[in-house]
Amino acid sequence: MQTPFPFLIVAALGLLLTAGPLAAADSKIIAPGARLEKLAGNFDFTEGPATDTHGNVFFTDQPNDRIVKWNAADGKFTDWLKPCGRSNGTYFDKDGNLLACADEKNELWSIAPDKKITVLVKDFDGKSLNGPNDLWIRRDGGVYFTDPLYPRPYWKRDPAMQQDGQHVYFLGTDRKSLKRVAADLKQPNGIIGTPDDKTLYVADIGAGKTYAYDIEADGSLRNKRLFCGLGSDGMTLDNQGDVYLTGHGVTVFDKSGQQIEHIDVPEPWTANITFGGKDRSLLFITASKSVYGLKTRVAGAAGADAPAK
Repeated sequence: MQTPFPFLIVAALGLLLTAGPLAAADSKIIAPGARLEKLAGNFDFTEGPATDTHGNVFFTDQPNDRIVKWNAADGKFTDWLKPCGRSNGTYFDKDGNLLACADEKNELWSIAPDKKITVLVKDFDGKSLNGPNDLWIRRDGGVYFTDPLYPRPYWKRDPAMQQDGQHVYFLGTDRKSLKRVAADLKQPNGIIGTPDDKTLYVADIGAGKTYAYDIEADGSLRNKRLFCGLGSDGMTLDNQGDVYLTGHGVTVFDKSGQQIEHIDVPEPWTANITFGGKDRSLLFITASKSVYGLKTRVAGAAGADAPAK
């Protein structure tokens, strides 16, 4: 998820502030007649959307240290948790807890429905993490998360690299055992896994590439392979196996790694995406100071970025 707002926001400054029609009739993804709709604005930097079992979307406004809820039933926005540890990437587990990359102290949190906070991870090998950024939870509760370095002005720690690189980690089902599972990436950011728990996609935004890995039962990764020559801030999957990457709008690849769609978003940076709504067919996009929605022919992959019902 997130590039270092607003430091690397470099694209789309010349785009119009309102979205025009999309070629939905020719799209395998966009619903016929659908238009990109601005759902809300006046945020400082939106990130980390996660969908619950009711289709509600929770996302972060990190500079304002809050998690905002979009209600699928009436489309209303409300502050859900403030302060929120400067949360970035979020993801619901099967018990309804919202796991969050709490960037203020570089921790991984579990936020219960009653908003009680449990710190799951605060360091690795006795050293602070660089800054947990994005995460994905597989069906048995094991958690994968990325740990790039994006120095923040609100940190009270030394802003230098805390680990020996920028890596991917796996937190076991006991929510205690933590191990490093990918240590050869430049700057891992977006991450998502398939509903069958067989494939993990990791975007190396620093290298401008996205890789696929086979997932082992113990959390280890093997058979690293290039999926596409594009990095990403956030990621999601639809029920056809298509992979959605963000940055300069939303770019969609089929499961073979071929680009099949690009969605322009009229903001300097598109940070992240999820599928929301009761039928999970609203592509919910967090982009700079606004959030957008786009109706789709497809739906979010069951369990890919929201817990299965």
